[in-house]
Amino acid sequence: MLMPDGQFDQASGLREMINPRPIRAIAVTGGKGGVGKTNVSVNLGVAAAEMGQKVLLLDADLGLANIDVVLGLHPQFDLSHVMRGERALEEVLIEGPFGLKVIPGASGVQALAELSPAEHTGLIRAFSEVACDTDLLIVDTAAGISDTVLSFSRAAHEIVVVVCDEPASITDAYAIIKLLNRDHGHQRFRILANMVRSAQEGRELYNKMCRVTDRYLDVTIGFMGAVPFDDSLRKAVRTQRPVVQAFPRSRVAQVFRNLAKKIETWPQPSGANGQVQFFVERLIKYSSDYGEMVL
Repeated sequence: MLMPDGQFDQASGLREMINPRPIRAIAVTGGKGGVGKTNVSVNLGVAAAEMGQKVLLLDADLGLANIDVVLGLHPQFDLSHVMRGERALEEVLIEGPFGLKVIPGASGVQALAELSPAEHTGLIRAFSEVACDTDLLIVDTAAGISDTVLSFSRAAHEIVVVVCDEPASITDAYAIIKLLNRDHGHQRFRILANMVRSAQEGRELYNKMCRVTDRYLDVTIGFMGAVPFDDSLRKAVRTQRPVVQAFPRSRVAQVFRNLAKKIETWPQPSGANGQVQFFVERLIKYSSDYGEMVL
């Protein structure tokens, strides 16, 4: 489906106004709730920021936004104020550890598919204002496989699927990979095994996913790594701090740092595909497509 007349032309003009430096956009998803997806998003972002990267963390759970809670932050405004044109994105941004920038989500926000053409353009412009100051965009999606989750995942350059070693998690992870592959043509995914007892268990969990996807889907799934079960993470959550900051010498904190370093080795997006506004344009287009399907 094409966007309203002139919208892409406006967006193209906006792209030319900023530094075209490539920016990685990574969606962190998992299907099932309770797999630790938000903690993964937060700690990857904090670890990357600690390394000197300019990181933008978007809370894309439009039903139960909670990144601000995990980080112990108290935002005055959130994404809904930007979508309604009441605040600039820079006014909504809050700062976390090591200069991490956070866009707080909003519960019950208006569906992206319902935005007017002017609101579409306004949202793209809002993101263009911070694009020059970003190296990495991490999108923490909601649990489940709703249209919103699929839209955010499709718009990103990389999709990280967080999986735990339990049947429901594996089933739901497969379901979201299947939907994104069969219905939308996405072919590359990265599996992150979370809360495992050993590196071997993480690899075995990845192999389970491979056996299922190799049999039924035409996809390439890579093993991003394994995050160990660590009591330090639970303690950090209680204090509303990322484990990378609260317990920097813990085993799990070092794993997140290694994962952040690994992300730096992933292929860089090129051209318009590597700009933050292009992520938002694609997000709005895909959300509108879903809206048309419903109608």
